[in-house]
Amino acid sequence: MSKYDVTIIGSGPGGYVAAIRCAQLGLKTAIIEKYNTLGGTCLNVGCIPSKALLDSSHHYHDAIHNFEKHGIKTGKLSVDFKQMITRKDEVVSQTCDGITFLMKKNKIDVFTGIGSFKDATHINITDSKGKIETIETTNTIIATGSKPSTFPFIKLDKKRVITSTEALSLKEIPKHLVVIGGGVIGLELGSVYKRLGSEVSVIEYMPTIVSTMDTMLSKELQKSLKKQKIKFYTSHKVTSVKGTAKEVTITAENKKGETVEFKGDYCLISVGRRPYTDGLALDNAGVKMTEKGQIETNSQLQTNIANIYAIGDVVKGAMLAHKASEEGELVAETIIGQKPHIDYNLIPGVVYTWPEVAAVGKTEQELKDAGVDYKVGSFPMRALGRARASMDLEGQVKVIADAKTDEILGVHIIGARAADMIAEAVVAMEFRASSEDIARTSHAHPTFTEAIKEACMAVEKRAIHS
Repeated sequence: MSKYDVTIIGSGPGGYVAAIRCAQLGLKTAIIEKYNTLGGTCLNVGCIPSKALLDSSHHYHDAIHNFEKHGIKTGKLSVDFKQMITRKDEVVSQTCDGITFLMKKNKIDVFTGIGSFKDATHINITDSKGKIETIETTNTIIATGSKPSTFPFIKLDKKRVITSTEALSLKEIPKHLVVIGGGVIGLELGSVYKRLGSEVSVIEYMPTIVSTMDTMLSKELQKSLKKQKIKFYTSHKVTSVKGTAKEVTITAENKKGETVEFKGDYCLISVGRRPYTDGLALDNAGVKMTEKGQIETNSQLQTNIANIYAIGDVVKGAMLAHKASEEGELVAETIIGQKPHIDYNLIPGVVYTWPEVAAVGKTEQELKDAGVDYKVGSFPMRALGRARASMDLEGQVKVIADAKTDEILGVHIIGARAADMIAEAVVAMEFRASSEDIARTSHAHPTFTEAIKEACMAVEKRAIHS
């Protein structure tokens, strides 16, 4: 029987990062993955393929709407959707192959099969033919991620009524894609197909889209996506979804209690994700779960069984790849006796629509609810020379700082390259910077990040360019 210091179940951004960090720290490490490729949801059917399609569709949209203004004559354009999907698959394959290479480089043993607990120190690995191999492990890290959620009354046929997984590999561009859920995944995939020519309708139960983000971001993003002709039906409660071989009928109730009917050739169910612990046999190890189906952990991500840890989407907190990676490193370092930490308030959130949306720290509403006295500075993207040069005029940066200490409490960005820009705010807040600290830091001109500097200057009402 093979013996390991650490065994990781699941090879997504949490699992594979944990494995690499464990190996770097001198621990004999194994990783178990049920699928034939490493990388988990993020690399195979999540973050990476969706961004590949978002980039491809953005190029097409730009060519149609903006190239002529730049002096680029394109003639008649068309979409080779099959090639677009092929390129997406190539990006996924290259990325997953990179993880396989990293496992070999770090001398991590990879097992393909379903990992389940025989007891707290033994893991059974069942391959696709039902053959079981058992390994012994001193420590285990559960990193099995999440799966798309749905409602009990919705039957996912995965042909017409689909999840994000199927939406990444359709054989055709939908004529009318109805998206149930105005969160990150629904808006990103809705944007892909709208750019490619689909009619897109988004049905959202809450009064606003991306409802957990700052109100400014949700309002500005909805305004922008409406300009792109995406239709929104907020404060609508879906009551039934019925699919046939060629059509889907969705019934919803609006805030007046009236019944509204939608028809489309595809319906994307995008109402969140659930922790995936199926097949782990947690009872055999005595691991406790929460009422929400998450694995219960302490601040070191240790379960009630001392040698078993859990990270990523199976534990509480935002279901984000980078959050899982941070947790993977934390657990590896905790196992060997180091004292790492994660400030969960400083895990950024991003929506990869165009304009992009990114945020870190507290929203205005959260600070109001907590009774914190704060001040705000905002700066519009259209006031930037760089934004005018690239024709990316939409959006703004909003900085919230403590009224007394000037410490930055939250940064909320909508605009071109917001996903990259947010890192500056995260670093600043990690070091507890004040708005004046950033305001007095030189930013290259012309760049989009000048908007962060100007927004920080605006906190004290001294922005130069607005």
